[in-house]
Amino acid sequence: MRFDAFDFNLPRELIAQQPANPRDSARLLFVGTECQDRHVSDLPELLEPGDLLVVNETRVMPVRLSGRRGEASISVTLHTDLGNRCWLAFAKPGRRLRIGDRIDFAEDFSAEVVEKREQGDVALDFDMPERDFARGLESYGAMPLPPYIRRDEGADPKDQDRYQTMFAAKDGAVAAPTAGLHFTPALLDCLNARGVGLARVTLHVGIGTFLPVKVDNLADHRMHSEFGSVDAETAALVNITRKSGGRIVAVGTTCVRLLESAVDKNGIVHPYHQETDLFITPGWKFRAVDLMMTNFHLPKSTLFVLVSSFAGGRRMQDAYRHAIDEEYRFYSYGDACLLAPETISR
Repeated sequence: MRFDAFDFNLPRELIAQQPANPRDSARLLFVGTECQDRHVSDLPELLEPGDLLVVNETRVMPVRLSGRRGEASISVTLHTDLGNRCWLAFAKPGRRLRIGDRIDFAEDFSAEVVEKREQGDVALDFDMPERDFARGLESYGAMPLPPYIRRDEGADPKDQDRYQTMFAAKDGAVAAPTAGLHFTPALLDCLNARGVGLARVTLHVGIGTFLPVKVDNLADHRMHSEFGSVDAETAALVNITRKSGGRIVAVGTTCVRLLESAVDKNGIVHPYHQETDLFITPGWKFRAVDLMMTNFHLPKSTLFVLVSSFAGGRRMQDAYRHAIDEEYRFYSYGDACLLAPETISR
């Protein structure tokens, strides 16, 4: 199957540049037997007592840095932790960098170029203790907003909070699990009062979020690996919920991919602590997820392929046309949808 089958035309003015305020005031398109226009704050009305929300508690690191190599300005986005404070990074301009060059981000925060790769990224060695490195990122780094969110006047300090979910607890992501951006303490209180449970997993969103698809056929695409973790408590809670008739509501495609990586052929979710490069395409039999809450995704993207695999390609094309006609806001800071599956396979 070709990626062209997952294309659509999106007016640029529908790409959200700022999030909704308050967060749960964002619109929510419920895609069930028909499309319903709701708001995220309506989520308790759409779920049932005994359902279980699964959220991603990864924390986005402020990995976008501005530095200098001599007199030249260098923009760096760290994207893969190689260990011992050595990171792969995108650098602009990167071609002029040489192994041994030092990039200064502040008087007390710098890195040495130790490798250049054929794909264009570089390996940077921050030769300092972990505590100093973490302090440097927090002091001098900015959130790695995706390129379709424009900040022409430079980084906005408000994004340090806005591009982080309320569940963020474990450092490791270089992009936000954006469906989680819509939640507030007040919304969680309402869901709890409704009898909806909450479970947490971790999947550190990585490099794949930044990279465009460069192949024509789905079968030729290879996902970048991302580290995921499902602890024993969460696995047991998911299994108990499904056994008792409750539904598993995955908040975001990251939770979907992780749960579907951790489930066996009998529908039992097991503890999971490893990398996953799962690419969900049409024909995938979902065994761990009953409903999916997610943002609106880019055309011809692996994420739009995933939601189409879950809810049906024709249904999602119809739903996105409806969202465009009704001027929903798209992408990371945009609105959300709640998807029921086209078929349920357990």
